[in-house]
Amino acid sequence: MIYFVGAGSGAPDLITVRGLRLLKEADVLIYAGSLVNPELLEEAKEGCLILNSARMTLPEVLSAMEQAERERKTTVRLHSGDPSIYGAIREQSDFLDSRGIRWEVCPGVSSFCAAAACLGAELTLPGVSQSVIITRLAGRTDVPKRENFRSLASHQATMAVFLSAGMTKELETELLEAGYAGDTPAAIVYKATWPEEKRILCTVATLHEAALREGIERTAMILVGDVLGMREENGYENSRLYAPEFTTGYRKGGI
Repeated sequence: MIYFVGAGSGAPDLITVRGLRLLKEADVLIYAGSLVNPELLEEAKEGCLILNSARMTLPEVLSAMEQAERERKTTVRLHSGDPSIYGAIREQSDFLDSRGIRWEVCPGVSSFCAAAACLGAELTLPGVSQSVIITRLAGRTDVPKRENFRSLASHQATMAVFLSAGMTKELETELLEAGYAGDTPAAIVYKATWPEEKRILCTVATLHEAALREGIERTAMILVGDVLGMREENGYENSRLYAPEFTTGYRKGGI
């Protein structure tokens, strides 16, 4: 059996209880290089074969999984964050399906959630933004034309931008061209929940300058939107769910 496990955003205690149990039971552990906190590797049982996928090609990873299955071993493929977001698990699971090998996914804490937590931010404030756009700039891996960054940014919703810390000049330009005001709040969170975490508050117009000043070129989540609360004119509404006059399935509202 193959388990794709989300290791979480960095702090070793942010892996799920289920993920940790699977990790401790694994006979073979294939982990995502520097993206996974090495402290988690200490949870592997004695005799577990530990492989660093940063030094492997996709065929080598798949071959290791297949070999472990032939030997009736349990394999954990330890991904950073949550495997469902930029985790490249589909290309692995399709291969496993073609070989009749069973697999399962254990979710994890995504870096965009961890970055919001580090900032103490709510990404969906009533009256400000009720949508979060998870995306990235095109790089070595392209994006579909219908999902070009400027088109998505034109919605002015909260944006969580992955894999783009090395392209902040382009990101800043795209955001401004899409209609974001220069003083729209933004944040760069480097290695959220790791010991070396950095939180840089800035604006859309100072995004590139902030990244250069702090030497941020990789391993950072970029959040953009008025929910970050740096503009006084952007008030928000309280949730109606807890309003005294709001009736729910658990209580009756009144004046």
